[in-house]
Amino acid sequence: MHTSKIVQFIKHPLELKAALKIKLFRTPLYQVDNSQDSKDLKRCYELLAQTSRSFTAVIKELHPELRDAVMLFYLILRALDTMEDDMTIDPEVKVPLLRTFHEKLDLEEWNFTGNSEGERYRQVLVEFDCILREYHKLKPEYQEIIQVITKKMAYGMAEYILDEKFNLDGLDTVKHYDLYCHYVAGLVGEGLTQLLVLAKFATPDLYEEYPQLYESMGLFLQKTNIIRDYAEDLEEGRSFWPREIWSQYASQLADFSKPENTQQGVYCINHLVLNALSHVNDVLTYLSSVKEPSCFQFCAIPQVMAIATLSLVFGNQDTLHRNVKIRRGTTCYLILKSRTFSGCIEIFKYYLREIRNQLIVDDPNYLELNIQISKIEQFIAEMYQYNLPPSVEPKELPIYQKVKERSAYDLEMLPKEQEEEFKFNMALSMLITFLAAIFYHIL
Repeated sequence: MHTSKIVQFIKHPLELKAALKIKLFRTPLYQVDNSQDSKDLKRCYELLAQTSRSFTAVIKELHPELRDAVMLFYLILRALDTMEDDMTIDPEVKVPLLRTFHEKLDLEEWNFTGNSEGERYRQVLVEFDCILREYHKLKPEYQEIIQVITKKMAYGMAEYILDEKFNLDGLDTVKHYDLYCHYVAGLVGEGLTQLLVLAKFATPDLYEEYPQLYESMGLFLQKTNIIRDYAEDLEEGRSFWPREIWSQYASQLADFSKPENTQQGVYCINHLVLNALSHVNDVLTYLSSVKEPSCFQFCAIPQVMAIATLSLVFGNQDTLHRNVKIRRGTTCYLILKSRTFSGCIEIFKYYLREIRNQLIVDDPNYLELNIQISKIEQFIAEMYQYNLPPSVEPKELPIYQKVKERSAYDLEMLPKEQEEEFKFNMALSMLITFLAAIFYHIL
């Protein structure tokens, strides 16, 4: 462990406690026994680990009913994204490949070796055969969901490759911004929601009646990443901040990296955060509808990471020059805290306060940001309706009823949290006793 990380943990003892709990005392909801897995399935999980360590951890802890389906869904979309990202592939070759990619899922054998050697995740496409063989073992209804979403996403990618204006100037309006985020993230939310509903791990209305909820789940994450990745994208010649917003603060997107434009750049970041916060109420409503604990954690962890990241980039000029990230200890704390819906609410409330505390009166969106944060806080108040006078009955709002039902699932998590706390306290007591004995012996 680097000295800087040790110092961070010392400065933030709650994060140190969370890291130790995850490392030593936390057990997954479902134990993974891969002794009976096929060679192909084991290789798929190895490929998953090569593409994303964080996703590997949360996917492996999913309910067995959906674990393999979600893993294969992720790898298939990763393969698609790897093909789309590779700038060495000629568009005349790439576009037809993207538009027919979903058809490859009908084949028993297919792979692609046309990526450049330097392409980070090319191995997923090179070994796509093993992904296909495991994909065909899934329930037909799961296969259909994955194939339909893959087709929609691939066609969206192809459209942007052929869009000369996008390739030259990036995204133009906020509407285009939302549409781009829909193709790269909103569709993922749609597919995952269908899987959750089909497995009876979420209420049917989540997909059938409220598409804006799963759409917001994807858009909130993608917009957070786009805000955070400004410097990295600029360096690679990409542009995803919408002109409709950034043009209010500079004549060129790259101007924000210049010292004389730092304050305007910060105002632009805050404006983009304001736009992202418009999805929070939908995100919280979605989370309140997911019943199965491991699926809830799978959905909740990225969302609490996103609100923490928005708080970090808000008013932060470093965002204009490098990719800023939340501390590893913070990540550990958020993972543990977000296992219940009430824990997620506490996280969102905390980071909304942090954003408000960093807001300065001179910010052009000072009023709009305060209004948006107040709307979210009011929505949260309607969920629980605490501290009402004795004579006042809670308003039976839909979100109040939904959260009331969700609270029963939170209670099921309580014994597990108490057990982890007990084990940690016992270990700490033993350590203190041991150190005290050594100290006494020395004296």
